[in-house]
Amino acid sequence: GDRLYIYAGHDECPPGENRYVMKEWVLFSTTDMKNWTEHSVPLRTTDFSWAKGDAWASQVIERNGKFYWYVTVEHGSIHGKSIGVAVADSPTGPFKDAKGAAIITNNLTTQHTKISWDDIDPTVFIDDDNQAYLFWGNTQCYYVKLKENMIDTIGPIVAVEGLPRFTEAPWIHKRKNTYYLSYASEFPEK
Repeated sequence: GDRLYIYAGHDECPPGENRYVMKEWVLFSTTDMKNWTEHSVPLRTTDFSWAKGDAWASQVIERNGKFYWYVTVEHGSIHGKSIGVAVADSPTGPFKDAKGAAIITNNLTTQHTKISWDDIDPTVFIDDDNQAYLFWGNTQCYYVKLKENMIDTIGPIVAVEGLPRFTEAPWIHKRKNTYYLSYASEFPEK
């Protein structure tokens, strides 16, 4: 409708330290960009029984009246970052683990990079033909098609080539007949 929702990680790093301490995501909304409503915490890493922590970057997208929240978390039994998805009937939740398992785990992408944090920063794009795509990555950008249910993948994971100095945070959109992939580059990121 006419309400904007912002979903963000909640960093609780202790004073004097330099690390991420993120156990949950937060939600704010507005109708006028001046007055904001803070909603109750809609999602925590503990809502994913298979995860052990790290509420990193995420994105929410609506499809067929449901809201799908793609998140980066540390997997509990597979070394490295993973991508999971929660679902709700409302943009404010309640959200619950949609799959009961990660969609993407670090062991699925080791042929491209040996780091354990390359499976982060999920973003989802639904094309004009209703095909949904999940993009993500750090040092290497990946994508995979999603089934209509938005929780299962179709076909292989594809490594996106030809992205100069790709670091992380892919974002895909389409304007007219052109697709755009924006991302953070180098370090410090630009």
